Amino acid sequence: MLIAAALSTTALAAGSHEGGHGEAMAVGEPGNKAKATQTIRVTMKETDDGKMIFTPNTFTVRKGQTIVFAIKNAGELDHEFVLDQEDKVMEHKALMEKFPEMEHDDPNAIRLAAGESGEIIWKFTNDGTFKIACLVPGHYDAGMHGDVTVAKK
Repeated sequence: MLIAAALSTTALAAGSHEGGHGEAMAVGEPGNKAKATQTIRVTMKETDDGKMIFTPNTFTVRKGQTIVFAIKNAGELDHEFVLDQEDKVMEHKALMEKFPEMEHDDPNAIRLAAGESGEIIWKFTNDGTFKIACLVPGHYDAGMHGDVTVAKK
């Protein structure tokens, strides 16, 4: 019983994309840094007027391109950078509101404490529009989200 409960809790906290980590995500897949063709520097922070932002918050990349997102939390609070389909982001947002201490170990997400930096290396395998978001409760609603447009080659 305890093992089943622990496994279901782990599965719940593991992420929001369909099928778990074994299946491809619509937004793409973890990339190989050696094959990256571009680095995009992203800053996460709060503003004096109470907004929470990504700078920049919109990106255009090409299908098949591998990007290094070099992410810095220049704010005073913890922030996340989550890259996914909009419906998956919204599902994950609702889950985070219920379980605000949930931690992630997903290749398409990173949580950084104030002053920390990190990176996500991502290969965009499908064209379309995807979301970036901070899913710490309240941050998305304070403006911390944006769009990634993946153009056909």
